[in-house]
Amino acid sequence: MTLVQLEYIVALDTWRHFATAAEKCFVTQPTLSMQIHKLEEELGVRIFDRSKTPVVPTEEGAAIIAQAREILRETERLIALAHEKKGELVGELKVGIIPTLAPYLVPLFLKHFLERFPGIRLTLTELTTDVIVEKLKKNLLDAGLLVTPLGENGITEQPLFYEEFVVYVSPDEAAYKKRYVLADDIDVRHLWLLEEGHCMRSQIMHLCELKTRAADGRNFQYEAGSVETLKKLVESRNGITILPELAVRDLTTRQMMMVRHFKPPAPVREVSLVTHRHFVKKKFLDALRDVILRSIPHHMKRKSRREVVEV
Repeated sequence: MTLVQLEYIVALDTWRHFATAAEKCFVTQPTLSMQIHKLEEELGVRIFDRSKTPVVPTEEGAAIIAQAREILRETERLIALAHEKKGELVGELKVGIIPTLAPYLVPLFLKHFLERFPGIRLTLTELTTDVIVEKLKKNLLDAGLLVTPLGENGITEQPLFYEEFVVYVSPDEAAYKKRYVLADDIDVRHLWLLEEGHCMRSQIMHLCELKTRAADGRNFQYEAGSVETLKKLVESRNGITILPELAVRDLTTRQMMMVRHFKPPAPVREVSLVTHRHFVKKKFLDALRDVILRSIPHHMKRKSRREVVEV
């Protein structure tokens, strides 16, 4: 039995296709298949049911694959520990980040992180919350930057900061004339939303009580794929939307005239670093957390969830 063979069965379990698993492992399909077959012979257990498409683990195989994942994680821990003892942070950190956060947070911390930790190869990927959680459980990501709480078994959340929501409103809307806005001031018939799959959409729907107030169906024909699209819609087609605080930092003077804050206490979203419970690169995570906290506006750092009003 070798670590390589364990990597192969984990890859096949993850991708459920021999050709894809081989590609991800940078080997030929016959090589991957042969090594898995050798491992099955050595253990005397059939790990995969090859008669099904996609290929799936057998009941015995599922237990073996789960243990293989544990062994590979501990191997990573051993390598990381060796580097730490030498005072080094060397290796790869794979992080998923939600699209409503990435364009505004990443430019704040990325340059500083790369300068301070040149030995860490940082891979950032924009993904929805559900995909990030799934990839964390399969060890395809080391960590995620997303909105919490999640309430997911096996997922550890480390709150970083609390980002206020603001209203972005065209001059034709009644809310434009107000200094502070209440949720009731938002005309849901003119509200632009993100498409399904974005956690910010459900937060805004909860904030504006859209599930009960939008039953007439007079709007919502267009659902945007990004926060930047929401901003453009308000600017060019009128209406109103809700933006996260970091999304307004680079607005022009004219655009800032369209920003309205909610009447205190303002609704916020909690942004956290999340990992699987078996996460092994703690020093890497501490480094990322430290750089992010140094990069964001000071007022966004809160000590506990009790200090904010979440949506």
